[in-house]
Amino acid sequence: MKSDVVFILEALKEAEKAYRYGEVPIGAVIVKDNQIIGRGFNRKEFLQKPTAHAEIIAIEEASRKLNSWRLNDCTLYSTVEPCIMCCGAIIQARVKKVVYSVPDPKFGGIESLFSTLSHPKANHQVETVKIYIPEVETLMKDFFKNLREKKMGIISNR
Repeated sequence: MKSDVVFILEALKEAEKAYRYGEVPIGAVIVKDNQIIGRGFNRKEFLQKPTAHAEIIAIEEASRKLNSWRLNDCTLYSTVEPCIMCCGAIIQARVKKVVYSVPDPKFGGIESLFSTLSHPKANHQVETVKIYIPEVETLMKDFFKNLREKKMGIISNR
């Protein structure tokens, strides 16, 4: 559990990068044998790619490092509940475990909308753990508050 918190905080560092670039602040890291082998943060706007989610970017980096699409015995840490697209990639990559901090009521594929990672018909079951980190929720709320203020023409000092 202690190492789970350490790695979710590493994912939070990635989310903070996304925030600085004006992206939805979601970050992810992938760990194997207690070492980070993949990192990612949302880059949808910058890359203009609907698949440029933090989890997908981290999966791709980890796969390159292992020279394999199979991420057996790896844990993915994400600041926010992965969406159903990312859950599909997690299953395809055979990730063993997913740890996340806050739910995503609009797109979540673990608990919010669907139970994708534990669906009985899936060929691969993924263990999931939720660890609430208040800073993750604060970062998300600040981002969307600032976004609303920009749309209304209010200047923010963050």
